Amino acid sequence: MKISEIISPESVRLDLASPSKTSLLQTISEIAGAALGIEASEIFLALINREKLGSTGIGQGIAIPHAPVPAVESPFFLMIRLKKPIDFEAVDDAPVDIVCLLLTPAQGSQLNALAQLARKLRSTEIVGAIRSASSREEVYSLLADDGAP
Repeated sequence: MKISEIISPESVRLDLASPSKTSLLQTISEIAGAALGIEASEIFLALINREKLGSTGIGQGIAIPHAPVPAVESPFFLMIRLKKPIDFEAVDDAPVDIVCLLLTPAQGSQLNALAQLARKLRSTEIVGAIRSASSREEVYSLLADDGAP
């Protein structure tokens, strides 16, 4: 699975305000639930349970919350740029301002997309461009490009 297969300009949200990690996970669960036609509480529970295993804050201001959700029929991706960084209990303790949500129907099916996303987000040029983008279309283009990061 490639990122370009699961992202659209509509799956990018810029300058979302959230006061905390829990609040953000609730908000993105509601956005995903509305888009997928499933209960936000089911998504939120899956995300919270995944975070209990260890933070999905990968460092350098980036988090990639992900979880299998049985009601999800096909992979779902949502990219959020926060208005102000929040504590996400990231591995480097840095506050997070870029959040990429990935929901899949089955455990393990997200691994390829997660690996691609992590590789792409290791590029300081791409991350800098996401942070300074003025439109969701710009961010979409950066993430959907399947060329080498």
